Amino acid sequence: MGAAELSIDLTAIVANWRALDALTASHVATAAVVKADAYGLGAAEVAGALARAGARSFFVALAGEGAAVRRAVGREAEVFVFAGHMANDASTLRDNALIPLLNSPEQWQCHQADLPGHAFGIQLDTGMNRLGMEAADWAGLRDHILRGKPSLVMSHLASADAPDDPLNAAQLAEFHAQTDGLNLRRSLAATGGVLLGRDYHFDLCRPGIGLYGGLPFGDARPVLRLSLPVVQVREVRPGEIVGYSGTWEAARPSRIATLAAGYADGLIRAMSGKALVWAGDIACPLVGRVSMDLMAVDVTDLDKVPEAFDILGPHQSVDDLAAAAGTIGYEILTSLGGRYNRVYIGG
Repeated sequence: MGAAELSIDLTAIVANWRALDALTASHVATAAVVKADAYGLGAAEVAGALARAGARSFFVALAGEGAAVRRAVGREAEVFVFAGHMANDASTLRDNALIPLLNSPEQWQCHQADLPGHAFGIQLDTGMNRLGMEAADWAGLRDHILRGKPSLVMSHLASADAPDDPLNAAQLAEFHAQTDGLNLRRSLAATGGVLLGRDYHFDLCRPGIGLYGGLPFGDARPVLRLSLPVVQVREVRPGEIVGYSGTWEAARPSRIATLAAGYADGLIRAMSGKALVWAGDIACPLVGRVSMDLMAVDVTDLDKVPEAFDILGPHQSVDDLAAAAGTIGYEILTSLGGRYNRVYIGG
């Protein structure tokens, strides 16, 4: 069975970063979020391309992710860690010059004890109740923290992809209340926050999903093409079934192509019988259940069956595919498996 091919356009990722950067004022820096292996696309390759394009700040989720990013971006760039200073992180943070975004008084104390003098940032909770110091904790520790000269103070918007949600303005007001009048470098906006406008930009924006072609950045350049090779084509008579549990039954004489990918490759079972694949400009429906390594496609109406079908590409974005599966583009991206033959373009 030949491996499916995942083409990742680094030039498009760089173009998306530049387009988001162009939405900000000249004094605002634009970072890049490359957590979860750059949303599944390869942190070393993506971060390296963005560093060469001029990005100077990067964000990962965990300290363990930071080492690969540090090697890719060199020693001069900033690499921030959203999870902050966790137990047993000290050597990783120190050896890779990573900047933990401290989320609680306990993390502040841990950082002071384990790495005194090492760079740090602060994450504040402004209403999402996920990560960050509570307002009361921040008020109590603020003077001590400011003496340590934090590299960045940030918060995160819960509903930035919904511009009319009043929670955006409430969180913006709370961030101002907690940080105005202090000599701090501040960050509030990820991709959705960038699109909300300059009131949300502060000193540094940190787009993630928009770099990779996903919503809410509707003007993003497509980044991915995922082509699935055909293993076999068979004739199916009316009344015969395809796939596990017989969830699809042929209503006419049909040709069915079996493709070499499945939920082990991140093409989740929930898209069974709902998603499309593409032969050039022609859409063909998935039939039956997506299985671990295989999926079936009705190709009856094609004049010629190609050697491979696109499930991601110019006709179907990660968000289109996610909609068919009842999920979000983030899940599709970060689930893309390790068996693909990955091809990097440009960058």
